[in-house]
Amino acid sequence: MVGTREALAMAEEANLDLVEVAPGANPPVCKILDFGKFQYEQAKRERQARKLQKTVEVKEIRLRPKTNEHHRSFKVRDARRWLEEGMKVKVRIRFQGREITYPEIGRQLLADIAKDLADVAVVEQSPGMEGRTMLMVLGPGKPSE
Repeated sequence: MVGTREALAMAEEANLDLVEVAPGANPPVCKILDFGKFQYEQAKRERQARKLQKTVEVKEIRLRPKTNEHHRSFKVRDARRWLEEGMKVKVRIRFQGREITYPEIGRQLLADIAKDLADVAVVEQSPGMEGRTMLMVLGPGKPSE
């Protein structure tokens, strides 16, 4: 353990900086180093960590309760491709006018889509109403049997 004045003198002699590394420790821990180089290396580590961080993209398909089978099939095909690429998929059914009085149609449509994509997706958020829309979130991965 070295006193503050001695440490400052040692840093001045080495033509470097005295940097407090762990201020919470008792006594505080300091190092003698080039502060500019230290900051540069720290920023470089943070950039590398950000680069390696995986961001999950969320795609969305929007349907209506009256959407026909052909239209639904190519929307499901797109969802399958996105799930295989590792993205999450939001399936939203928008009710207009008096369609809102038959939420079971939307729930059945979402159940059919979940069944079609069961081999590549897991249901992360089960179907639920949010205002005039019914929403389900699918994530990539096989469901556990």
